[in-house]
Amino acid sequence: MKVYTLNLLFSFALLFSCLVNAQSDNKQPNIILIYADDLGKGLLSHYGQKIISTPHIDQLAEEGITFENAYSGMVCAPSRASLISGLRDCRPENFQITKGGIYNKISNGTYSNEEIQSKINSVLSSVSKNNVFLGEVAQKQGYVTGQFGKLEWGFAATHQQMVRHGWDEYYGYLDHVRAHGFYPPFLFRNGEVENIEGNTHADGAKTKENETPEKFKERWNMEGKMVYSQHLFMSNVMQFISKNRDNPFFLYFPTQLPHGPVSVPAVHPDFANNGQLTQIEKEYASMVKMLDDNVGQIMAHIKNLGIDENTLVIFTSDNGHEIYYTQEGRVYKPYRNIETGERFDDLNAKFYSNLGGDVFNGNGGRAGLKRSNLQGGIQAPLIARWPKKITKGQTSHLLVANYDFVATIADITGYKGTVKSDGLSFYKELIGEGNNKEHDYVVYASFIGPTIITKEGWKLRTHLSKNAFELFYLPDDYREENDLSIRYPKKVKELKEQMLLACGGDFENGVFTFGKNSIDVEKQWKLKNTNHK
Repeated sequence: MKVYTLNLLFSFALLFSCLVNAQSDNKQPNIILIYADDLGKGLLSHYGQKIISTPHIDQLAEEGITFENAYSGMVCAPSRASLISGLRDCRPENFQITKGGIYNKISNGTYSNEEIQSKINSVLSSVSKNNVFLGEVAQKQGYVTGQFGKLEWGFAATHQQMVRHGWDEYYGYLDHVRAHGFYPPFLFRNGEVENIEGNTHADGAKTKENETPEKFKERWNMEGKMVYSQHLFMSNVMQFISKNRDNPFFLYFPTQLPHGPVSVPAVHPDFANNGQLTQIEKEYASMVKMLDDNVGQIMAHIKNLGIDENTLVIFTSDNGHEIYYTQEGRVYKPYRNIETGERFDDLNAKFYSNLGGDVFNGNGGRAGLKRSNLQGGIQAPLIARWPKKITKGQTSHLLVANYDFVATIADITGYKGTVKSDGLSFYKELIGEGNNKEHDYVVYASFIGPTIITKEGWKLRTHLSKNAFELFYLPDDYREENDLSIRYPKKVKELKEQMLLACGGDFENGVFTFGKNSIDVEKQWKLKNTNHK
């Protein structure tokens, strides 16, 4: 009888264990998306950076998968809009971008938070119910969703937008112009203003670029600069993870780092005595180092909580490299050749790190910087780690766009609704099964015109003000030095047609030059109310 009872108990225990394990195997993964700001591929030691060591981001790559053929927009707002909406940035009807700076008027007493949000909401068109957003797909699958940092797509967003896009909780800047200062007097928590004690600068203590002794003193005068914004974001990120450890959560962390102007509470010990660097270069390197340290802190936290195995961590950036550590005789801004003094024009004189004086080679030897449709402006790092599903040390050459994230997160979370998207899910590639669908090409806008990159590696870029088209074959020419447009006119014609099809426009009306149609909220609000009267 005792033996029978013990065997029966053992059988029940084994069955219970199997049920628990089955539930564990079927549990939705937590998702953490870390979105760096202006981080070029060349700034990561995984991609060859020599001065700044980024061991924690490197470890993500060692323990996960690296996408070598990933693209983002050329500048902040359109890139984030594509990420959140799943739509290309070259179609102006896809999303509305507002001009930034209006939230500064809370500090000078011109408007209240409620008045500003009302003004913005009143001039924006209503969002179709058919549009599905990044946070929304996870939210509808039972995920707790949170966003912390440089919020939404800018340049001035509202609580109404945040809720519509699917965020249960958020904290940070609703205005990207204010995010150029790192000591904000207030931030936004779920629609409400939250004052930051000890920060007294209305502009967040934004500093000027182009290093001088006077600007150095300004940066390190800490009066009214009590709390650094990235520290606030990290505190909220860690709390969000802790309180949702038992729920599937989707955490979107659009950091401020390492966007300038340069501002950091302390120079990192790695650079303090580095005679290769100027003072402002040491400070900028410390911003990159802080971002890497933050990634390490997040990883340690999820491991300590025991949720590491089934947490997908994705690290990427909004656009290519930008330089904020300019100094006379070292790096010039507006950018020009340090030897000849010639201004870079993105066409006949392209920016390369050795010509522009960039000691960090932040674009990894590519041509161009942020705002350009050259590779240095639009090729982004993309790394993912998920021990339960991703085999260590994988590399993918799949063509991936930042507007693929909505479809991908929908796949990961099991979302069954219709996703209106220009993107394709790369979930199968992520877990090593190989995508059965892939882009024939990706298309991006820029201030000078659009560009198209094919899965085979052909790239056609435009410079509309100079009526120029350049054709490159990237597998042999990632630096974009050898224009093949005269040699392959049929390929140019083919790619022009595909570009037009993707963007729904023509070159003459300028629909491809993103940013000219951003909404001036105050002007439109006044016009609307005057007409109404």
